[in-house]
Amino acid sequence: MTQSLTLRRPDDWHLHLRDGAMLGAVLPETTRHFARAIIMPNLVPPVVTGAQAAAYRDRILAALPEGAAFTPLMTLYLTEDTDAEDVAEAHASGLVTAVKLYPAGATTNSASGVANFDKVRGVLDKMAEIGLPLCLHGEVTDEGIDIFDREAVFIDRVLDPIRRATPGLRTVMEHITTRDGVEYAKSQDNLGATITTHHLVINRNHILVGGIKPHYYCLPVAKREEHRLALRAAATSGDARFFLGTDSAPHLDAAKLSPCGCAGCFTATNTMSILAEVFEQDGALDRLEGFTSLNGPAFYGLPANDETITLTRGTPVEYPAQIATPEGPVTLFDPQMPLHWSVS
Repeated sequence: MTQSLTLRRPDDWHLHLRDGAMLGAVLPETTRHFARAIIMPNLVPPVVTGAQAAAYRDRILAALPEGAAFTPLMTLYLTEDTDAEDVAEAHASGLVTAVKLYPAGATTNSASGVANFDKVRGVLDKMAEIGLPLCLHGEVTDEGIDIFDREAVFIDRVLDPIRRATPGLRTVMEHITTRDGVEYAKSQDNLGATITTHHLVINRNHILVGGIKPHYYCLPVAKREEHRLALRAAATSGDARFFLGTDSAPHLDAAKLSPCGCAGCFTATNTMSILAEVFEQDGALDRLEGFTSLNGPAFYGLPANDETITLTRGTPVEYPAQIATPEGPVTLFDPQMPLHWSVS
């Protein structure tokens, strides 16, 4: 049995860092293992312009732990009023790596997102022209669509029409949760798909059986076991279209445990240990580096990291149940299995 595994340092292609005190508390949990991360722009107010992205990047860099080597890859929040030229200038300067599309009302802080997709056609055309990727939260928000079906419907109603209308647009299906998402990603060119750590581990039973488990509630919500298995097969397959985007999303416990609890799982701290366990279980440790460290840079046209990390198998690792912040604790995702792989 493999006892040690050295990988190129991984990247996180979907990360929430929040701002202020929360940013300062959770950023070290990512920089400990990850060299780069695509930073989500859904602050309040959202990061819409190049100037706002530059200011947010500066706040992230100012919050870095001493000696940390980490590059935040900034994104812009797409709205129906987004200026295509501002997007192009932010990309040309090297500031912005992608643009994020949230359907209005789909998830946390998405009220400023897109309701009429025709209104962003000009921005998408400009992005295709300059080679700037579009990252999508892939769910429709129609009240008549069951929450467990929203990803599949989004592919048919929104994603496929966008890609047909703008065929040169490089697109990332973020945090796919269904077999439908896996199959669509496999059928397309110029398309990547991120998969989260937690969606490889939990299905919807983990949220609902034996009482509601708010720390497993996320959006897109975890689906049936058949979909979880499809995600694991995709992640461990070696297919370069699939790569890690943790969607690690810190919320204060008081917000998670409220009568209207927030969506999100905080996985930054223990993701690499969980992934090593999952890939070992599926006989795919030799493909872990591709998923965490190679496929994402290749899609975004960036070099893989030169630095490495080493995972060592031994007695189960003990992670803290919570991360302290000045405003209260944030509970760490519990995979409900021993984690034998530690990171050095």
